Amino acid sequence: MKDFWKRFARNKGAVIGLVILVAVIALSAAAPFLFPKSPWAMVQRPFIPPFTMDKFLLGTDPMGRDLASGLAHGASVSLLVGLVSTVVSLLIGIPIGALAGYFGGWVDDVLMRFTEFFQSVPSFALAVVLVAIFQPSITSIVIAIAIVSWPPVARLLRGEVMSLKSREFVEAAVLSGQTHATIIWRQILPNTLSPIIVLASMMVAAAILIESSLSFLGLGDRNVMSWGYIIGAGRTVIRQAWWVSFFPGAAILLTVLALNLIGEGLNDALNPRLSRRGK
Repeated sequence: MKDFWKRFARNKGAVIGLVILVAVIALSAAAPFLFPKSPWAMVQRPFIPPFTMDKFLLGTDPMGRDLASGLAHGASVSLLVGLVSTVVSLLIGIPIGALAGYFGGWVDDVLMRFTEFFQSVPSFALAVVLVAIFQPSITSIVIAIAIVSWPPVARLLRGEVMSLKSREFVEAAVLSGQTHATIIWRQILPNTLSPIIVLASMMVAAAILIESSLSFLGLGDRNVMSWGYIIGAGRTVIRQAWWVSFFPGAAILLTVLALNLIGEGLNDALNPRLSRRGK
């Protein structure tokens, strides 16, 4: 574990990304204490510019709501959507990729054609259609993002499993009489954790962007405050109140950048070939 952190710390960008992500998580956790009032509450007149009032540091939106409160409360929603949709994507993609890579043959053909069917449709367009069909809500957004995000997971796992199933420890497990399920679960999947973790960090970032884009188009959950919703609410008054869209946009930019930097750092730390080169 110490070696992992040493390799991770060598990547200064990854460390900066981790600091930013921790700050965002801390802000979301402290939101109920910093801003006890509901982020939907109209607390002042609309269009108060930022940094003009101590009580409303980032100003107010077109409805007179505290923008700082909305950003703080919206952080947890955006992070939760990104995390949960990524977990669901992994739960779909990992079994499909593992089965395709391990058994090969017609099983591989069927599962990969099924995967290619989802990849043939533009991801964001499919997400828009799914959310519109199921009605905009946090649940439908998470499901839509998971459905459009799992194919890369399946492809990655297929390649990893195909390279691992010919290794000596897998052949030894086969000769010892272990079942296919046991070999996949106990012998192969633990050795694919490194690329899965790296990909998952990137997927969380992509999920946050998709959720923000859906909310911007008016397909977000109108009962939940999120960064994308705030941007969507401010897009019609961007010339009059630029700050309404700017600050949540900057929050999304920093969070996505942080997750991508962390993913790069995890790749450096978990990839043994890269770590040997670093030495």
